[in-house]
Amino acid sequence: MRKTVAVAATVALFGALTACGGGEAESGGPVTLRMTTWSANPDHVKLFDAIAAEYKTTHPDVTVKFDALPFENYTTTVTTQIAGGNAPDIAWILEGAAPDFVASGALTPLDDSIEDAADLAPTATALWKQDGKLMGYPFSTSPFGVFVNTDLLKKAGQTLPTGDQWTWDNASKVAAATAAKTGKQGLVVRDFDYKDWTNLATVFRGWGAEAWTADGKTCGFDQPPMVDAMTFLHKAIFTDKALPAPGVAADFFAGESAMTIAQISRASLLKEDGFGWTLVPLPAGPSGSYAVIGQGGIGVLKKGKNAAAAQEFVKFFTSPANSAKLAQFFPPPRQSQLNADTLAKANPLLKPEQLQDVVIDGIENGVVKPSHAGSAEINQAVRSGLDPLWKPGADVTGVLKGVCTAINPLLAK
Repeated sequence: MRKTVAVAATVALFGALTACGGGEAESGGPVTLRMTTWSANPDHVKLFDAIAAEYKTTHPDVTVKFDALPFENYTTTVTTQIAGGNAPDIAWILEGAAPDFVASGALTPLDDSIEDAADLAPTATALWKQDGKLMGYPFSTSPFGVFVNTDLLKKAGQTLPTGDQWTWDNASKVAAATAAKTGKQGLVVRDFDYKDWTNLATVFRGWGAEAWTADGKTCGFDQPPMVDAMTFLHKAIFTDKALPAPGVAADFFAGESAMTIAQISRASLLKEDGFGWTLVPLPAGPSGSYAVIGQGGIGVLKKGKNAAAAQEFVKFFTSPANSAKLAQFFPPPRQSQLNADTLAKANPLLKPEQLQDVVIDGIENGVVKPSHAGSAEINQAVRSGLDPLWKPGADVTGVLKGVCTAINPLLAK
């Protein structure tokens, strides 16, 4: 019930974002900027604080504070703050919420706030533009890859498939065999946890499946590619035991699973004295090789109290120099920085070939996770619709037809 209320509130809030006036006028005196993020990772925070401290040396009257909010309710919290008159000056925006933020009029155009904007990859900025204007800066354009615990595979007598053999069928077999032999878990779709279904796009797009058509108007869950992909997932979970069952938690970075699907920013969780590991692209599916990208954008809120000062800080935060620093965790949208040499300097844990295969090739060939206007309501409907799927003996086709029945009216809005 709380989740339903939160979704309803978010839907209502997006409709009201432009109904009220902007933030209070800036005083011209000392300014404190508040920037909401969804990461409290100490390494991330340390980097953000360092960038803010450097900015303060040339802007002594400006203090930047980073407000880390829980990921699961991030968008709802930010939109509640906006509607309640407590809008942040700058906000990270999830790719799923980008269509709502961009279309709502809540954001200030950033065309004049980005240095060397021509360097931004068109594929990276597509989701963040409206009427030709850049409404959000995609500071993180990060393909998903598979981290593999090579020590655990060796202990189980398993070998990581390579080349043409790196397929979903073979990945599932290795994950299941390793889990059975070691008592650990097999493959974890990180941050899915049977809640955030959009992370399953890292799997189902291997079958050429889409949540909805390109125009966003028609559900794709009941189509054969999605039925086949979800049938594979169901079997991998409940028959083969290749993936953790509902209610089972396993942290790859604590050595609790053989593999996990995640982005390169997660590499910071690996310990120098931990286990042997490698990073590889997503396995090929029946439709061939593919890549899936998660994006995070930065937006300046119109209803923030310091929009002009916020734009100036965003210009500094997103400069080529700071973009290179952020590349340690967040692959940049700048084409000049999307090469193995540049990324390797910021990511010493990753080998140049890993950065090329997973990140650079992934950005060039990948597609962004599902996003749609009204995402909060749609995502909740999909999640509820998929709930009956996560049990043994589920009617996969019937469940997916039910998802479409639930979301087609929402897609048509």
